[in-house]
Amino acid sequence: MSEVASRISVAVNGTAHHAEVEPRLLLVHFLREVLSLTGTHIGCDTTNCGACTVLMDGRPVKSCTIFAVQADGREVMTVEGLARDGQLHPIQEGFHEQHGLQCGFCTPGMMMTGYALLQRTPNPSEAEIRWAISGNLCRCTGYVNIVEAIKHAAEKMRSAPAPAGGRS
Repeated sequence: MSEVASRISVAVNGTAHHAEVEPRLLLVHFLREVLSLTGTHIGCDTTNCGACTVLMDGRPVKSCTIFAVQADGREVMTVEGLARDGQLHPIQEGFHEQHGLQCGFCTPGMMMTGYALLQRTPNPSEAEIRWAISGNLCRCTGYVNIVEAIKHAAEKMRSAPAPAGGRS
């Protein structure tokens, strides 16, 4: 580590992490290389594809253009944070049940974007879903099943009883 390293504290998937990082280290590389959370994918390094989408303080961000030091004091959620106690989150179930993935490369970013949408809009229209995922590129599916996967998750989340003290 060089003398210009910065000490950061960031909560990732509910766990506090403290690290010294170079100021130029991107959040995506911090997650993958420092924390070994490889579910966040690196696709384009230019914010075009959305494969690196994570949530920072509940909002979707493309982690390939955010420095790790910008996450200091913040809450970050990655695709690894969706499942709870060995149970898939409804967004993950939706992608499985509705065949919302093929190669799977865009899937983590799509899931995180879909999750964020459903947190603020529990019953989104198809147009709202398509708008929400418009910053995420899929080269395989044509988006139809991805939209269906998010609809499936929305329905399941609306019909499930609220968890006691936890997130949906």
